[in-house]
Amino acid sequence: MSGLEQEFKGKVVAKNMDATTPESATICKELGFSNHGLVVRDGAGDVLWSQPDHEVVVDDARQAIKGLLDKV
Repeated sequence: MSGLEQEFKGKVVAKNMDATTPESATICKELGFSNHGLVVRDGAGDVLWSQPDHEVVVDDARQAIKGLLDKV
């Protein structure tokens, strides 16, 4: 996912989290993920888009980010 940070340089910050920590496990549960996924948040931390677990498709994420940036 850090490739998206390079693709949208200066507009997107990527952060990988260890989904096995207690804190991350709680976040995954709150998001409805079984154990991991991809989340796009705004600067305030609000969830704008997400895909759970093994359903993550990078092109879907790319299109979602483009759509969100077009609104800014």
